[in-house]
Amino acid sequence: MKAISEVFWKASVEEIGRGYVESLESDSYICLICGRSFESGMVFSDEGRFYTAEKFIRRHVEQEHGGVFDFLLGLNRKFTGLTDLQKKLLKFFQVGLKDSEILSRLGGGSASTIRNHRFTLREKEKQAKVFLAIMSLMDKGDRKTDFVDSHISATIVDERFAITHDEYEGFIGKYFPEGADGPLREFPSKQKRKVAVLRNLMNRFDAGLHYSESEVNAILEAAYPDYVTLRRYLIEYGFMDRLPDGSDYWVMP
Repeated sequence: MKAISEVFWKASVEEIGRGYVESLESDSYICLICGRSFESGMVFSDEGRFYTAEKFIRRHVEQEHGGVFDFLLGLNRKFTGLTDLQKKLLKFFQVGLKDSEILSRLGGGSASTIRNHRFTLREKEKQAKVFLAIMSLMDKGDRKTDFVDSHISATIVDERFAITHDEYEGFIGKYFPEGADGPLREFPSKQKRKVAVLRNLMNRFDAGLHYSESEVNAILEAAYPDYVTLRRYLIEYGFMDRLPDGSDYWVMP
């Protein structure tokens, strides 16, 4: 299956808003948050009730992830374009708080302040619509730079992640001369190359599975002797996460 970040960024606005896509390629519904898939035509049961694949993935998104709204608000600011205050306000608006309640939670202000924030957010919505239209028209041109999609849990999103598919393939060929699943020749010092190497290493772990530290170490050591450095950078760049005590590791979407 494709990396969940690739599926996420190719999804429509409507699909992102509901938290899942229907994949004709795999004949399944795929969660855009964790990558878990549910095969079409199968019947799923939970708490004595039975569900079709699509109804079950809707239930999965709500029960396992708390819905799509909070997940999207929690994405890196590079992806949302929202300040911390704007995120708070959007959450307040979403749950239906009155302006007076919002002001109380913010610690003061005036009703006009809330109105101004609402206006600003609506203007951002208009800008986003126009920008999407502009980009769709631009994409119809003959020449388009095809970038590797950033993973949606990236902790840092800057020029280091501006990697074209051709660049990525070149880096993988250089640092994994025996193939993408082979050993790492050396860990690069240049940041863009480092991101490409880490992205490739992430593919050695299965999304949705959890690993002990020893399991992570074994997988990484098979690629490169200094598995501690690889593990540290995978976490630092948001490719993996773990519990504070290091007892549980998992791939980030």
